[in-house]
Amino acid sequence: MNLHWSALGQVVVVGAGAALAVVVVFAFGVVALSQRDTAHEHGEAGRAALAAAGTCFLACAAAVLYGIYLIIPQFHR
Repeated sequence: MNLHWSALGQVVVVGAGAALAVVVVFAFGVVALSQRDTAHEHGEAGRAALAAAGTCFLACAAAVLYGIYLIIPQFHR
């Protein structure tokens, strides 16, 4: 059995980078929701913060669904 160690290393680096990116974007979404709550306490609408949070969570969901698409071979046919 012959392993391509450089390919394995690339998979590890890309996987770790993608996981970190999803976690950071999700954290930005949580911060945006917190800013929306703060805006509500001050009597403001906080629509921009809600839109930012929705965008962050949608980006996370898209990344997860794309990863599932890549893993399941029946989706590639």
